[in-house]
Amino acid sequence: QLQLVESGGGLVHSGGSLQLSCVASGYPLDYVSIGWFRQAPGKEREGVSCISMSGRSTDYADSVKGRFSVSRDNAKNTVTLLMNNLTPEDTAVYYCARFVGSASSWPTLSDREYDAWGQGTQVTVSS
Repeated sequence: QLQLVESGGGLVHSGGSLQLSCVASGYPLDYVSIGWFRQAPGKEREGVSCISMSGRSTDYADSVKGRFSVSRDNAKNTVTLLMNNLTPEDTAVYYCARFVGSASSWPTLSDREYDAWGQGTQVTVSS
């Protein structure tokens, strides 16, 4: 059974950077496309980025394009989200999850197409 664990969150000043990791266990990551999501207090969960099994296909929310970069190392069962030029609006709990939708719906940042959610990692950006 696939389990995903996020790490790398923390407190950073506006303009700073953080690198989040999503480590998989219980199932080969080679066969899993992964999405990153975030949820700020009082707001709905929103999709941030996604990456295909091979890593050749990625997508980003408009709010993070040009600032965030997703990558993966299947040999290490790890998907990484590099976040640059952070702003207070990026403050949220960040989650990774497994894509379980159909091939025709890829790429997607709709959380309805994902499962096996991790516990999340808090990112706080101060102004």
